[in-house]
Amino acid sequence: MDARYNLQSQLEHLQMKYVGTGMADTNRFEWLVNQHRDTYASYIGHHDIVSYVAIAENESIGRVKFNMLKKMFVPCGLPLKKEDD
Repeated sequence: MDARYNLQSQLEHLQMKYVGTGMADTNRFEWLVNQHRDTYASYIGHHDIVSYVAIAENESIGRVKFNMLKKMFVPCGLPLKKEDD
């Protein structure tokens, strides 16, 4: 019983600390937004990847970083409106 409680408390702590791990009430859209933002943040943090993308798009490294930062605002578009029953 102690092991299960300890595991559950560790999971709750992880979910509070890191948003991308999700929770039981996290919907699909929120989870995708977190994944896309984490991906763009990783790309921006690794200079080699940014250089590769800059060469592929024939843009400067600064412009590529700026475009990726802009994509982090709304990476998956606006959420769909739910119909109330």
